[in-house]
Amino acid sequence: MPRRKDIWTCGIAMQPVQAVLESGIDPAKVRWLDAEPAFTFLADPFGYRSGDNLHIFAEQYDYRTRHGVIERLTLDGRFELVERKLVLSESWHLSYPFVFDGEGATWMLPEAHRSGRLTLYRAHGELEDWRAECEIALDCVPVDASILHYQDRWWLFYSSAAGKANKLGSLHVAWAERLCGPWTPHPGNPVRWDRASSRPGGTPVLLGEGIMLPVQDCLRTYGAAIRPLWIDRLDESGFQAEAGAALGVPAGSPHPCEGMHTLTASGDVTLFDVKTIDRSLAGLALDLRRLMGGYAAR
Repeated sequence: MPRRKDIWTCGIAMQPVQAVLESGIDPAKVRWLDAEPAFTFLADPFGYRSGDNLHIFAEQYDYRTRHGVIERLTLDGRFELVERKLVLSESWHLSYPFVFDGEGATWMLPEAHRSGRLTLYRAHGELEDWRAECEIALDCVPVDASILHYQDRWWLFYSSAAGKANKLGSLHVAWAERLCGPWTPHPGNPVRWDRASSRPGGTPVLLGEGIMLPVQDCLRTYGAAIRPLWIDRLDESGFQAEAGAALGVPAGSPHPCEGMHTLTASGDVTLFDVKTIDRSLAGLALDLRRLMGGYAAR
């Protein structure tokens, strides 16, 4: 039974993503979210601006149940927490809550490959009532699907859930005229095969003449680092990209950091997460208790 447990911590860099890519995350400009209880964490932060408020949508995970749900943390103009709520829970694990605007509505595209499908949720009323709108049919069950509106189309970047090698080292692309499809997988899928720079890890953004897609470097371990993947060709028949250097983990992190696997742009700030690894006997005891039925599923 493995004893190691990745524990993630989220941070807010008071820098736009372009500045982060040019000079790294400035430790003096980072606000860390408060620590979570033992053997729980927040990860995969995605931001959404509403007036002076910054809403952070993140995976909340508990090793006692090994089940992820989506929470929303609302911060005011001084980046002080004013509200925290559970906003989406399913019988399957949820993470990577990609929140975006499009077609006159606000949407969430969470990672849910254990459900065997990719479901698009639409916000109704406040950003706490999320209802399934449609299923996005692709060429495989996707992992960490990331969306971008580019040249009058929607584009999806994702990895395949078909085995560990595909999850960590493949990049697929698809496009559609409308969010609910139909979606057309790229004929070159997987368009990229590289464990160091393929699995999506944040929001794709248009910078200059190209697209920057944050991708995970999983060469050494899952979520070891984030790299920018610079895409300079994206169309129905071709794909061309080059990976940049891994971003450094900012000094002054709350715990000794051993990785980073999400980088999301939100206007003048950039959200990210870093991990420490728990190898304690307490973690092993927790697993034994869970296997013996000591913890109820959420």
